[in-house]
Amino acid sequence: MKILKELYEDAKNIQQKDPAAKHILYVILLYQGFHVLLFYRLGHFFYKHRLFFIARLISQIARFLTGIEIHPGAKIGRRFFIDHGMGIVIGETATIGDDCTIYHGVTLGGTGKDKYKRHPDLGNHVMVGCGAKILGPIKIGSNVKIGANAVVTKPVEDNVTVVGIPRKNNLGLQNVT
Repeated sequence: MKILKELYEDAKNIQQKDPAAKHILYVILLYQGFHVLLFYRLGHFFYKHRLFFIARLISQIARFLTGIEIHPGAKIGRRFFIDHGMGIVIGETATIGDDCTIYHGVTLGGTGKDKYKRHPDLGNHVMVGCGAKILGPIKIGSNVKIGANAVVTKPVEDNVTVVGIPRKNNLGLQNVT
């Protein structure tokens, strides 16, 4: 029953945030961002009950059908909105707070350097623009906006807007442009 309540809340949230969603039925029947949440919430249930194969199978079916990959081990809060979701990847140890919005092409991924906690944590009310990459076991505060195509590899405080791509100068030092 809890899963159904969360899914209805997700659908209602999408309808309220997307001006193209004329009715909640549009969202339920036509929105891939909603469909993947349906699969995710089911797969996450199995993951929490240590039925890992079934959980991963459900997530792979969802990926095939929607073009969005959410590992069933990720923790996603309430009222999550995926807008134009093609190409989104959310890793196993990622957490996403309540009332977050993610656009297409976003990666919440690892760097390949960490063993256990490998993926980022997003606070509440975070908006991640299309094509952004948030990498590693970093914390993104609440009320943060991450611009399109930004690459974020360091923690971000609450109430901040982040844009740009980190680069290395000829001394190997990190700068943000």
